[in-house]
Amino acid sequence: MAADFTAVFGALRPVLAKHEEHMIVKYDTPEGYSLDSKVPSVFPQHKGRPLVFGAIRMGKGYVSFHLMPVYMCADLEAKITPALKRRMRGKSCFNFRTVPDAGLLSDLEGLTDASVAAWQQRKWL
Repeated sequence: MAADFTAVFGALRPVLAKHEEHMIVKYDTPEGYSLDSKVPSVFPQHKGRPLVFGAIRMGKGYVSFHLMPVYMCADLEAKITPALKRRMRGKSCFNFRTVPDAGLLSDLEGLTDASVAAWQQRKWL
């Protein structure tokens, strides 16, 4: 790893971890953390396996925060703040090189909370 992103990972992990009660912890290591749905997927391509809800991964140049509901629920896009949008890579990934400030963490928590609500409404959790 080119940089030590332990503090960044440590700041992002609680954003997902507070939702563990609704999901399955797929893995929890010093370099990564992932949550899956408890409910088997309704999508045929998943063959009844759980859906990946979100994950955090330390990479060589950044820590990535993946939030699959953003990709799967178009209504969540309106909840992505401009500050969070600047960190967005692809359709459901946000990259961080430094510890996010309180405002950015709050934005990410709000989006994650809305994602949980969206999946609960669809009965995917």
